[in-house]
Amino acid sequence: MDLLNWLTEPLQYGFLTRALIVTVAAAVVSAVLSCWLILMGWSLMGDAVSHAVLPGVALAYIVGIPFSIGAFIFGAGAVALIGVVRSTTKLKPDTVIGVVFTALFAAGLAIVSSTPSQIDLLHILFGNVLGVTDGELWQVLILGAVTLAVVLFKRRDLTLLAFDRTHAHVIGLNTKFLSALLLGLLALSVVVGLQAVGIILVVAMLITPGATAFLLTRSFDRMLVLAVGITVAASLAGIYASYYLDISTGAAVVLAQSLVFTVVYLVARPNGVLWQRLRVRRSRRHSPSAEAHVGDAPAGAVS
Repeated sequence: MDLLNWLTEPLQYGFLTRALIVTVAAAVVSAVLSCWLILMGWSLMGDAVSHAVLPGVALAYIVGIPFSIGAFIFGAGAVALIGVVRSTTKLKPDTVIGVVFTALFAAGLAIVSSTPSQIDLLHILFGNVLGVTDGELWQVLILGAVTLAVVLFKRRDLTLLAFDRTHAHVIGLNTKFLSALLLGLLALSVVVGLQAVGIILVVAMLITPGATAFLLTRSFDRMLVLAVGITVAASLAGIYASYYLDISTGAAVVLAQSLVFTVVYLVARPNGVLWQRLRVRRSRRHSPSAEAHVGDAPAGAVS
């Protein structure tokens, strides 16, 4: 099979073409948001929102309305509930997040288990991107476009919030509103990603691209570009891998992103682990202390 046939064969199937479009759209939105989540230390919040939408999705299926409505309501509700509990107790943020998202996730599981004939739990948890309809495709594209448009419009304010919240407040920015806006966009991005990879794996799409780009650059603009480029490439690789290896599409996409992160973590210059160890070895070889020890060695000890 030549390369052209290898690339075009999956695209002959309409369901796979829709899956490709949905996955790339969800990946781009998640990658952009992941950059802010990484810089602000909100990775656990992404995990919380993605799990907290389960009861909303389950109730939406039962009522017969688009699952994105239920998911967004419960995602935004979880963010609001976390904020209320944090402001009224002395508990640390990670503790509050853990309590709220596990409670909501358990509530979702209870709803699903009480209506097993109506809801496919695996599709909710791990996505059903190969079963995306034209209506769901447009839903993902519209929600993704809205999310990206808002992010780009408020990009400067959100970036200042991420780097220096105090300075943002001093110059007159409403930091509480910006935080709430970013969390609302996070809920929307979770809704977009659910269709592609499900509740469990959407967390990876919200964290891995930004973490990978962060290891490669300290420029935020470059970080955004790299995160999007990495996630698009990984999404394409995951789709093709799922087709030719007959494995879960969502899992293949996340594994591709994780593989890129692993490679960057190990070998990317100048911060890769292997490069750092190489620099340490070179510095030890050429350090004055090492030369002094060699000079002080007994005669015959050095050939």
